[in-house]
Amino acid sequence: MTFQDLNINTPLHNALNDLGFTTPTPIQAEAFNVVASGKDMVGIAQTGTGKTFAYMLPILKNLKFSTQENPRVLILVPTRELVVQVVEEIEKLSKYINNRVLGVYGGTNINTQKQAVAEGIDILVATPGRLYDLALSRVLQLKSIQKLVIDEVDVMLDLGFRHQLINIFDILPQRRQNIMFSATMTHDVDALINDFFKSPERVSIAVSGTPLDNISQSRFKVPNFYTKVNLLVHLLHDIKTFNKVLVFVAYKKMADRLFEKLDNIFHEELCVIHSNKTQNYRLRSIEQFRAGDNRILIATDVMARGLDIDNVSHVINFDTPDYPENYMHRIGRTGRAERKGEALVFTTEQEEDAIKNIEKLMQMEIPLLEIPEPVEISTELIEEERPQIKERNNPTKRGDDDVAGPAFHEKSEKNSKENLGGSYKFKIAKKYKKPKTRGDKNYNKRNKRK
Repeated sequence: MTFQDLNINTPLHNALNDLGFTTPTPIQAEAFNVVASGKDMVGIAQTGTGKTFAYMLPILKNLKFSTQENPRVLILVPTRELVVQVVEEIEKLSKYINNRVLGVYGGTNINTQKQAVAEGIDILVATPGRLYDLALSRVLQLKSIQKLVIDEVDVMLDLGFRHQLINIFDILPQRRQNIMFSATMTHDVDALINDFFKSPERVSIAVSGTPLDNISQSRFKVPNFYTKVNLLVHLLHDIKTFNKVLVFVAYKKMADRLFEKLDNIFHEELCVIHSNKTQNYRLRSIEQFRAGDNRILIATDVMARGLDIDNVSHVINFDTPDYPENYMHRIGRTGRAERKGEALVFTTEQEEDAIKNIEKLMQMEIPLLEIPEPVEISTELIEEERPQIKERNNPTKRGDDDVAGPAFHEKSEKNSKENLGGSYKFKIAKKYKKPKTRGDKNYNKRNKRK
C-alpha cells in the first residue's frame, strides 16, 4: 500500500513527497479510514511506528480553511518536548495547507501564550496543565473543538494527569470525536476509555510489549555502579559503532552522577536531560543530540515517551527499569522508521527480578553477553548499593536521594514571607506615610505663615 491508496489530497501528497515518504506504516494504514470517518478510536501501536502521522493525515485531509479564532482540533501530550515535536510534525505536513498551529506548555510565560491564542488558531497542541490554565483564564475558548487527540495516554496517567484530563473533558463540547493513541494498554487506560469514549473502534497493530523485530537486544550481568561505568566507557570508546547513543538511568540523581563520571572523558560529546533541568536546557540538549553535536545523551524516562530522534544507533539501559513497559519505550528510541537498532541493558543482582519481568512481557529471553576482558570489575559501592542499616524504631524511613527539585523555576527570595508579628503595621506606616493634603491642618498653617 502507498499513500496514494489512502486517497489523500494533493497538498498532503506533495508534503509527503517532500519528506520522502511513499509507504504508510501499519498503524497509519489501519487508522486512516477510522479517524477520517469521525468515529471514536483507540490506537495501540509500538513506539516509533509513526502514530503522529497516523492521526494527523486524516485530520488535515478533512480540515477545511477557516478564519475563526477558536481552535477546532485539540491534541494533548504529556511533556513539553512532545508539544514541540508534534507541532514540528504538523507543520511539515501542512507545508501546502493554510492552517494555524500553536503549541502551549508550562514553564514559560503564560501571557505570551494568551496573546498567541487570541490571534486565532486551528490546531492546538498542549500539555494538560497549561491547557486548563488557559481555559480558566477565558482567553482560550474550547467550544469549537471537533476532534480531541490524546497521544501517549498511558504516560499521562502514569504522570498523574487523570484528574486534569477529566476536568478538560468537562469543558469540551459533548459532540466531538475522541482519538487516543498509546503504546501500552493498562487498566487505567481502559477505565478512561469506558468513561469518556462512545463505542470506540480499536486498532491494534502489535501486542503490548512486543519488541520491534529490527531492534537487536543483549544484556550484561554487572555487579555494581562503578563496573557499569567502566563497561559503558569501554563501549563508548568505539565511536564508529556507538555513533549516536541514548543512555537511560533510573532517576535524576543517577543521571547527574553518571554525567559527572563521564564528563572528563567525553566532555564535548556528552549531554544530559531530566525533569530538574530548565526547559531551555532540556530543549537545547535534545536539539544538540538530534543534530549530532553531542554523541551521547544521558536521560531519565521523561525522554522515553514519544520523542522522535532519528538514527539513534544504540539505547543503553544503564539501569534496568522497574516497569517492563518502560523498557519497551526506552528501546523504541532506536530502530525507528524500520531502521536497524541495538539495545543493551546492564543488570545487577538486585535488578534480576526486573529483567525477568521484562523477558516475561516480551515472551523472549534477552541474550546474555560476557563483560569484555579490558573492563575493570570494581568493588567500590555507591550509597544505594551498600547494606542499609534500618533504625529499630523507624524501619521504613526513606532517604532523600531523589527528592523533587526546582524543575523549571526556582522560588525567588522576594516571594518568601516573613512573620513580622505586631510590628508589621508600624513598618508599613513608616514606609507609607499619610499624604499631606490641602485639608491637613498643619499644611494650612504653614501656608498662612508664608
